[in-house]
Amino acid sequence: FQPLIDLGEELSGVRYGQDFPTDRALRILADHTRGASFLLADGVVPSNEERGYVLRRLMRRAILQGRRLGMPAGFLLRYAEVITELMGSTYPELSEQHAAITTWLRSEEQSFGHTLQQGTKLLGELIDGALATGAQAIAARDAFTLHDTYGFPLELTSELAGEHGLEVELEGFSRLMDAQRARARAAAPTTAGGSSDLRERAQQFAVRAAAPTRFVGYETEEQLTTVQALERDGERYLIKLADSPFYPAGGGQISDLGTIECQAGDCRASVSEVYRLGDDQALAVRIDEGDLKPDSQILARVDHMARRATEANHTATHLLHAALRSRLGDHVHQAGSYVGPDKLRFDFSHGQALSAEELREVEEQVNQWILTNDPVRPITTTLIEAKRLGAMALFGEKYGDVVRMVQIGDGGYSRELCGGTHVRSTAQIGLFRILSETSSAANVRRIEALTGPCAIALLRKHDRLLADLASELRTQPELLGSVVREHETQRKELLKASGSPAAAVTSLVDLSDLAEQAEELAGAQVLTAVVEVSDAKALVDLADRLKGRLSQAAIVLGSSTDGRVHLVASVAPDLVRRGVKAGEIVKLAAELTGGGGGGRDTMAQAGGRRPEKLGEALQAARERIHAALMS
Repeated sequence: FQPLIDLGEELSGVRYGQDFPTDRALRILADHTRGASFLLADGVVPSNEERGYVLRRLMRRAILQGRRLGMPAGFLLRYAEVITELMGSTYPELSEQHAAITTWLRSEEQSFGHTLQQGTKLLGELIDGALATGAQAIAARDAFTLHDTYGFPLELTSELAGEHGLEVELEGFSRLMDAQRARARAAAPTTAGGSSDLRERAQQFAVRAAAPTRFVGYETEEQLTTVQALERDGERYLIKLADSPFYPAGGGQISDLGTIECQAGDCRASVSEVYRLGDDQALAVRIDEGDLKPDSQILARVDHMARRATEANHTATHLLHAALRSRLGDHVHQAGSYVGPDKLRFDFSHGQALSAEELREVEEQVNQWILTNDPVRPITTTLIEAKRLGAMALFGEKYGDVVRMVQIGDGGYSRELCGGTHVRSTAQIGLFRILSETSSAANVRRIEALTGPCAIALLRKHDRLLADLASELRTQPELLGSVVREHETQRKELLKASGSPAAAVTSLVDLSDLAEQAEELAGAQVLTAVVEVSDAKALVDLADRLKGRLSQAAIVLGSSTDGRVHLVASVAPDLVRRGVKAGEIVKLAAELTGGGGGGRDTMAQAGGRRPEKLGEALQAARERIHAALMS
């Protein structure tokens, strides 16, 4: 720790031993930066849950102490450099993950710096007020506002208040948090329950049944086998096969669908679910005709088309992971996925939205790898050898001594530990097309994409749309860009000539189409959109008109005119009580566009100077609304 203490003295200009608060701050910085560096090297990213929450708390306490000591911006990176110099030879992960460590430390220091600046000022005012009136504690409502509205952690509120001899009304704070969670649960759409119950019943059934099922789905999609055990479960049956070609859901890949037919031809059942039960599995089936019995000889057949589409999406997910790491950096790690025949969804650690250029480059890279027709090979090897080869593994997943590694090509760009099914070569994927890139959780982004026939169908749909638009504008599809720009210029001239923002909004913006873009989220309607209007007044008028078409809505609109950004936020009163506040949201968005603004909780305006950041600003506003509604 001594070299880290020395670094703290160098960065702050204070001396260890001069007083207790200084010593404490320097020790916290040394300990927490070291702990954070190792967590980041292990693949943990800052978040609001589980290990990510522990990491974020370590980082934020270090940031607080560094700011208190007057350290210059970027001090966390200096600590990480010294930690790597001290311990990198023994723990090579510190050097190997240098880019990821640097990325997350810089991001957290910058983002939490804004929170600290605002929250510390407000808390200081509360502390001064409490001391002036002789109060013994910070009121629960005030602590909750700091936490809920400004993102200021309760732990820091308690710590800073404690330094002035004040407590925080923790019981009242807990009640307010519980009430907010209850409101969120009540507003959230109900989902079909029972999935955990079904799995539990399948597990109990498997324990009572015969020997574990042998999975043969890597080698075949059809298998003559025997029904080892059978049990009725409501309108369906749970069964165990001696040998099964059906892939059980796991690793993000959904289970296979298919059929079971008696060898004698007198019965048939549809497989609706395959439960993964450790190294075992059980099937949920519905009898279509005849009657299944224990010891029946049957032909188990996987739905070939669904399996092939799923395999294409799974291999494409590996390619997407590799492309993201290549474009964004080694800090990118898988944080969840869905792989089915309809689409793929990939969650990954990254601190900000991808730009249009980044998304385009990632998509092009995946398609280039598809065109090379590289072989996709599952390799059984030891965990030690897989790690030596640099195979990617899911953080927190438990692996045995022998693992299955999926290698694409020579492994130069993709090796992952994976138990799923895959195409035999990348060209079988056909085509890769990104649908969307959004936020999934704090510091976790989500990409949804299509492959194969689904992607081709989407491109054909877009081609038809372009052809229809070109026909309507009496031009060729390749000339649409110039024609639309010409129309846009004429439209803006008309807006300026009209002199009536309200009239301009009514005539040139399709309110119905805009309102249909609102998404349902936790009992609320959320709309964030870029619109083309003449000025800020027209934007406010548009927001007012949209309120009449949307119920329980949070609306954030943005426009750019003559190099300036205009923003407006409108929030229904009921949503304000759930923590969605227009002034806070519009201020957050404006900061990203190099401006500022504010207003009431229900209506606020702002402006900025960077039109190229408008999309990013609206995404940040949406994420803030999402966080408030789901908290």
